[in-house]
Amino acid sequence: ILPAMSAHTHLANLPTLITLLRLALVPVVITMIVQPKWGLAFVLFVIAGVSDAIDGWLAKRLDLRSELGAWLDPLADKALLVSIYIALAITGVIPAFIAILVVSRDIMIIAGVLVAVLLDRPLPIKPLWVSKINTTVQIAFASAVLAAKAFDLPLSLWFEGSVWIVAALTLLSAGAYVRQWLRHMES
Repeated sequence: ILPAMSAHTHLANLPTLITLLRLALVPVVITMIVQPKWGLAFVLFVIAGVSDAIDGWLAKRLDLRSELGAWLDPLADKALLVSIYIALAITGVIPAFIAILVVSRDIMIIAGVLVAVLLDRPLPIKPLWVSKINTTVQIAFASAVLAAKAFDLPLSLWFEGSVWIVAALTLLSAGAYVRQWLRHMES
């Protein structure tokens, strides 16, 4: 006879399942950008964003956090955001240099974490305030570009300034992580 399962047990994996579905959306969104099916790309990006909010709320509010979810959630977020920047650059919608900055920053952070682990100096992984602002601005910019393409709106004055804001915040965030990493490795 199987033990009775509580509602909490049934829900325990729900945030992780939502995260996995968001991760599965990545190639679909990229395909929609490349085809170009801008309306669908925008809708799927919004769904991914809403799913991120829902899985985070469920994990925190109902105490459904898991170690797997803690690893998969930021991975899904980064996979989606980095992929969108790459796809938008490849399709010529955004300048290539901005995608290169976004991708390089994330590769640099991952490399720094790996080097610290290999040198037996693991560091706690906590997002910095500048990184949170950077991610928010990167998401807002990608959303605005996708919305403009979906609704056939011009990429006007806001676009050029936004590119430089994203670039500056990405560099500032990268610099803050390098500084934090150097302090950790020297201590």
